[in-house]
Amino acid sequence: MDDATTAPGRPSTDPTVRARRLAVQLSAEVERRLLLSWRADPDVVAPLLPAPFRPQLVDGAAVVGVCLIRLGSVRPRGLPAAVGLRAENAAHRMAVTWDEDGEERSGVWIPQRHTGSRLVALAGGRLFPGTHGRARFDVEESEDRVRVAMDAFDGTSLAADVEVVPELHGSALFADLAAASAFFEAGSTGWSATGGTSHDGMHLGTDAWNVDACRPLDVRSSLYDDPAVFPPGSAVLDDALLMRRVPVTWTALPSLMPT
Repeated sequence: MDDATTAPGRPSTDPTVRARRLAVQLSAEVERRLLLSWRADPDVVAPLLPAPFRPQLVDGAAVVGVCLIRLGSVRPRGLPAAVGLRAENAAHRMAVTWDEDGEERSGVWIPQRHTGSRLVALAGGRLFPGTHGRARFDVEESEDRVRVAMDAFDGTSLAADVEVVPELHGSALFADLAAASAFFEAGSTGWSATGGTSHDGMHLGTDAWNVDACRPLDVRSSLYDDPAVFPPGSAVLDDALLMRRVPVTWTALPSLMPT
């Protein structure tokens, strides 16, 4: 994407790239964000990650997952909420670490993004980082139950049916809801491919971070259920978290170069 030479895992220092990425800042409301996590075999996940990323481990397990999010009032920061758009989106995510400025950082690598909005699909990768494929969404939700199904035009599919519960139970990754919440809050930087050798990043910021625990009733993913990618037993559904009615800001980051 550019000819800048950088140290492994460090952001590009090309001033044009830096200015273009940092100029993008979006405000929105997370109307609903359902985070589903699988504990996975690190040896299976590692080959799926581009440099400089490596699997982030929790008690020896990699963490992969899905984010099913409905955003409202999405607009460039500083504009009134009334001019913003509303969209259902989905992202497959893999928790990762990388080295930057001599320190280990954490976030997520996003191999797939999908949206129900034609405008988001057109703007993604152009006006803001992250290419989005088109998909159809079917949603039913109440205060104590959420059902979301996605069928993408490229054949990717997702389905989740969860029940909101007071505490997190049955997770092998996290001891309780507070531990799960802290893990995902600390990994609020997402990276996705540009089509070249660099990676585009967005950081999610909010002063109102809050999640509820959910009990998964029925969850399916065409990626994590694919035995050709994840052999049987190498990715096991672990937990589900729900965020609702949270104001957020996304800030574009300088492109990350693998070498």
